[in-house]
This record gives sequence, structure tokens and C-alpha cells, in this order.
Amino acid sequence: MKESVLDVLMYLFENYYMDEEIEGRPDRESLQVELLEAGFPPSEVNKAFDWLDGLASQREAGLPIHPAAHSIRLYTDREMEFLDLESRGFLMFLEQMGILTPTSRELIIDRVLALDANDVDIEQLKWVVLMVLFNEPGQEAAYAWMEDLVYDNVAGTLH
Repeated sequence: MKESVLDVLMYLFENYYMDEEIEGRPDRESLQVELLEAGFPPSEVNKAFDWLDGLASQREAGLPIHPAAHSIRLYTDREMEFLDLESRGFLMFLEQMGILTPTSRELIIDRVLALDANDVDIEQLKWVVLMVLFNEPGQEAAYAWMEDLVYDNVAGTLH
């Protein structure tokens, strides 16, 4: 089975970040060992940690561009390779609903491109949105809304 960077990230997120009962997070080295023991390829594990490092550095540095609240987002050809029409429409919907700000939208687009996988579907995009919102201070309500959306869909597909 071919595991992707997103599979590694989803595993980490579900097992370590979402569980509020865990006291003290394991260190990176321990997580890497566990991920390798779980069967994830070393290259994908390293890429996942690079992705998380990129998310942290973007959050700390802030995006250099602060889009106007009512601007229209035009996607580059490269962005459209990674985000199909349904994904772009979903991002617009989230922004119109007040779940995403223009800045968080840009961070999500950046993180999708950083996955370097042009087969990111709408369900995977929802996970990226969830991970980005989880890491954004002050986005607790938006995160809770996305969490319900992600897990409602997951539960719905299991039946």
C-alpha cells in the first residue's frame, strides 16, 4: 500500500494532536520511530515532518500578503493542478461562511502545494483545513466546525 505524506499527517493528527487527554507530546524522534514501526515509509515520514515545520514557520512568520477581505482569489496554473474546481469552490464556501479568513485560505493553499501531490481530493483538503485551523490561534470555533464536518463525513462513509 502506498502511503502518502497526508496519510502520515492524518495519523499524527488523529493520534497525538486531537487527543486532549495526552499529557506531554512525544518528541519528534519517538514519533518517527512509531511511524516507521506502523509501516510508513521513511521518505514520507520525513516529508510529513518537513510539512509540519513549514506550517509552524508560516504561522510564526505570518504570511507576507494580507488579502483584502472582499477580494476575489485568482488561482495560478500550478495551484489549479493541485486544487480542482470542487476544492476551490469548497475553500470559497468556507471563506464565505466565515470559517476561513483570506489569510488562513492562503496558508491552506500553501500547505496543499507543500504536499506535492496532485491527487488531493476534497476529503483530504478537509483534513488540511482542519490541521491548519488547529494550529491557528483564535480559530477554535472554526476548527470545531471543521472537525464536525470531517468526522461527520467519515462516519457517513463507513455505513
